[in-house]
Amino acid sequence: MTQHLIPFLALNELGGLSVAWEFLHKGGIFMIPLGITSVAGMMAILYKFLSLSSSRVIPSALAHEVSDIPQPITEVQAATLLRKWESGPSTLARLALVALKNRGKSRSDITHAVESAAREEVLYLHAGISALDTIITIAPLLGLLGTASGLVRIFQGLGDNSDHLAIARGIAEALTTTIFGLAIAVPCVIAHGYFIRRIEMLTARLESLLAHLSAAFEKPNA
Repeated sequence: MTQHLIPFLALNELGGLSVAWEFLHKGGIFMIPLGITSVAGMMAILYKFLSLSSSRVIPSALAHEVSDIPQPITEVQAATLLRKWESGPSTLARLALVALKNRGKSRSDITHAVESAAREEVLYLHAGISALDTIITIAPLLGLLGTASGLVRIFQGLGDNSDHLAIARGIAEALTTTIFGLAIAVPCVIAHGYFIRRIEMLTARLESLLAHLSAAFEKPNA
């Protein structure tokens, strides 16, 4: 049974590849930039999924540790936290380290130092979003450009060809690039909305945790 099934699956796979290749071939030369755009979109989405993971931004263990820091902390506790956070690769660890290094200052001074560092971290969180914005814009435009080019070629030959079936088939093929462009843009739009919302949630959580640190590290009676 398995021996007969393997060749069948292989033929189906080859058939699927041939259909996909025929679809791409119908779109003409504009399928090349659209293909590059689709690859760039997939890479941008994958990059954002990895860069916005909890382990890279707000690890749960570190968040609990920050929430449980006593007010005020002792010198021994501060030295222990300094060694631990210096090796932390997450956004929260880097910002918490800034707050710790400004320990003993007024709360406003600590908050200002953390906010200055946070602006750079927020730029890192948004890295890759501009690529998705660009892909969302140009993918449908490339699709429309390919369709317009195909329609021009079809209508130029109307005088020489009265076969309406062939003309209809040609128009359908010309619309291939529009379909492909929209198929690229729609997932990127969905991913873009998800990533923006996640950045907002992570930023709000960071603000809450860092406000707690500012209170814990401020100079007594400041």
